[in-house]
Amino acid sequence: MSSKEFDPRQVPPPSFSRSPETRSHISSASDSKSHKLKEEVIKFLGGLEAAVDGGEGEGEHAINSHALVEPRGYDSARVPILQFCNEAHSLRLEDPRSSVFQQTGDEFKPLQPDFVEGNPTRLAKNCEEDFLRYYIYIHSLFLLPSLNSPVLLMAATVVPPHAAFFSAKKEIGARSSFSPSISAHRCRKHSLNKVLAVMAPTQPSRAPATTGSVKHGMTMTEKILAKSSDRSKLEPGENIWVNIDVLMTHDVCGPGTIGIFKKEFGQNAKVWDREKIVIIPDHYIFTSDERANRNVDIIRDFALEQNIKYFYDIKDLSNFKVNPDYKGVCHVALAQEGHCRPGEVLLGTDSHTCNAGAFGQFATGIGNTDAGFVMGTGKLLLKVPPTMRFVLDGEMPHHLLAKDLILQIIGEITVAGATYKSMEFVGSTVESLNMEERMTLCNMVVEAGGKNGVVPPDKTTFKYLEGKTSVNYEPVYSDESAKFISEYRFDVSKLEPVVAKPHSPDKRALARECKDVKIDRVYIGSCTGGKTEDFMAAAKVFLASGKKVKVPTFLVPATQKVWIDLYSLPVPGSGGKTCSQIFEEAGCDTPASPSCGACLGGPRDTYARMNEPMVCVSTTNRNFPGRMGHKEGQIYLASPYTAAASALTGYVTDPREFL
Repeated sequence: MSSKEFDPRQVPPPSFSRSPETRSHISSASDSKSHKLKEEVIKFLGGLEAAVDGGEGEGEHAINSHALVEPRGYDSARVPILQFCNEAHSLRLEDPRSSVFQQTGDEFKPLQPDFVEGNPTRLAKNCEEDFLRYYIYIHSLFLLPSLNSPVLLMAATVVPPHAAFFSAKKEIGARSSFSPSISAHRCRKHSLNKVLAVMAPTQPSRAPATTGSVKHGMTMTEKILAKSSDRSKLEPGENIWVNIDVLMTHDVCGPGTIGIFKKEFGQNAKVWDREKIVIIPDHYIFTSDERANRNVDIIRDFALEQNIKYFYDIKDLSNFKVNPDYKGVCHVALAQEGHCRPGEVLLGTDSHTCNAGAFGQFATGIGNTDAGFVMGTGKLLLKVPPTMRFVLDGEMPHHLLAKDLILQIIGEITVAGATYKSMEFVGSTVESLNMEERMTLCNMVVEAGGKNGVVPPDKTTFKYLEGKTSVNYEPVYSDESAKFISEYRFDVSKLEPVVAKPHSPDKRALARECKDVKIDRVYIGSCTGGKTEDFMAAAKVFLASGKKVKVPTFLVPATQKVWIDLYSLPVPGSGGKTCSQIFEEAGCDTPASPSCGACLGGPRDTYARMNEPMVCVSTTNRNFPGRMGHKEGQIYLASPYTAAASALTGYVTDPREFL
């Protein structure tokens, strides 16, 4: 079956029963090596029948097993996987292409079964034996000696993975309800005393939507994906073909994406829509590195060949100001150029594409292979993520910024706490934030493992978009009856400035607790912390102190527009002074050419790169070893307030000392 002909929506889930014919299919296999294995499987299935039917007969709740399907190839022979959901107290069916679990000591850890890695031909020839082998593995799950009581909540009928989805409410400060490692102790704590029934988990109730064209109660993310896949209703866990509104790539991933596109669709193939592709050189720009510069040449040639409407080129690297088309960091440029629109789907070959969720847009990062496919078709197969809700209420203290809020959240749920989940931000505090601060919130959801972040669009959103786009868009909002996998509430008025210590964004600490940490430099920039409002915040601290910085302080505007703002917009309360004037008076380095800069290290001659082991306070988004250059460098992630205050003292400093 060709890729053009295949549409998963048109392949109904197989309906299987433990019929005599099915049993015959098992028992008639001639492979002597697996004969004993098959006998045990049949015996095991019979045991499950007894549990379901009270020991006799087929029963109306007979187990329907994908695993007993007659081999017909990869597309139709879908093998369910039982995955333990610890908060739901259940085992649920999953697609074979997702991870499963194996027991190592007291822990369950991800495992890829043999047949997942096989090609379709190999699967078709050997899937029977694989199915049986895996059923014995499943059998062992029920007989784990570490469990006081076995837990058996299995789908009564074969349903797509989404129908087996179950969500659980969370208390404030609790950890994620779905973790990649599940201890036997926790299993014992939550296990049921008996095998009570074989049934599908209860489905969340749905009510009619009050907004948008989608008519069933859903979250924002579910609504956007439903609209983009021509569906009236979606559930978390469904795999759907989504129509893409915007595809973005840049100089690092662009050449790879282009190569895959040409390989799969032909050297002379045309992109699906030249007006829906945005190509932005921004990562390794102002460098003498030949390979980095060659990347820009490749995407330029492709943009000219395909007549890409939105290619923000840079030709003269010696002076970015003579390149009117050049924008700067892709995520901020996408917003400034009107590509971030409520209710749409934006994909980009960069993990921080989730930045655009601030506009009520579904935005997420993808790899080069997926991007190459989107480039040729305008579609992508996506799994609908469940949604976590974060309610931030209370008046924002004068010493806090959105960076403090997102670091607080990541510290609360950890870097794996939102893995493949949507993070929805609501509450009076969120409503009070300007668009750039909302972008900071959504930008770092990927640091918690999030699939995407989203903020409900409002008058602040619509005002920002005025004059930036002529494309009609349809905002959507979560319904009151929408189902959230967890909910966290924060009283923002009680929060303090925080930092993330080396070497992980979830190593949260109060800034005042790190006052003895001596630093070597400060870096203010990136898609997270290099926007106009970020520099305004830093200037406010410098202005209030009236002092000069004690360590080198590097300033890297995200875009050309931000750079212009630094030299033209007056800082409130400064008597008309601009950011650039205040920075100069404070002894900061001159604002550099807009780009990603040293946020991700880059070539050795990248401006402000850490080429020696240093301690840096940075407004960027990641602090892994080697992220900004030297692998022994130590990076403290912080807000522009905290970064500026630290520059003035030479130590990690709570900005309340100056504000």
